[in-house]
Amino acid sequence: MALAIRAEGLVKHYGETKALDGVDLEVPEGKVVGVLGPNGAGKTTAVRVLATLLRPDAGHATVHGHDVLKDPRAVRSLIGLTGQYASVDEDLSGTENLVLLARLLDFSRAGARAKAAELLEQFELTDAAGRAAKTYSGGMRRRLDLAASLVGNPSVLYLDEPTTGLDPHARNEVWAVVRKLVANGVTVLLTTQYLEEADQLADSITVFDHGRVVAEGRPDELKRRVGGQTLQVRPTSLRDLDVVYRILGDLTGSGRPATTTRAC
Repeated sequence: MALAIRAEGLVKHYGETKALDGVDLEVPEGKVVGVLGPNGAGKTTAVRVLATLLRPDAGHATVHGHDVLKDPRAVRSLIGLTGQYASVDEDLSGTENLVLLARLLDFSRAGARAKAAELLEQFELTDAAGRAAKTYSGGMRRRLDLAASLVGNPSVLYLDEPTTGLDPHARNEVWAVVRKLVANGVTVLLTTQYLEEADQLADSITVFDHGRVVAEGRPDELKRRVGGQTLQVRPTSLRDLDVVYRILGDLTGSGRPATTTRAC
């Protein structure tokens, strides 16, 4: 499968702090890769390197074959970025925000207005298009922020903890938008602290901790590896062991153990 993003051996230090300590990452085209980890794990630093906003101390990375250090202009033409906090101007309307960005990207006046209208409709914001962004709900502002990141028609989208601070309803709205983008062929690198979010959206998950990759795999694989449950049952009387075995066997579908240790 073709890769949209490939990173090898990324290192970034801030003084004594190792924000990235030899990170390898691959994101296939048209897929969602979730980067999961706590605050300070290195997720945002990795995104900033891949978005050409930060220079790594070592290692290299490419986006659709373009090196983020040697050809940053080409990389920027291919990507969109939505950070942890909405970056739209809250005093401008939804339409004005998107037209401004389109004009900065050299759209004509007519082309900018057409692009803004298209994105507002796509993100179900047409009814609020003329209102100041500060009057939007949290979910609406996040959708406008996502729309802003798509003005340049990126093929790769970085979502850096896009639902931080949102209520469950607004979070579901953002998830629905991400699913639509992927269905239309956009590749997504998603950073999050929420296992549920990665489980809902990601085709595969890479877990960061202290600047390193500590686990990776499909969501179901990781859940089987680290999310197993253990139930210990101790009958009050050894005479009830057969009954306990029968009940547990019915619940779990497993048979009675071949050997048993009886303790007093």
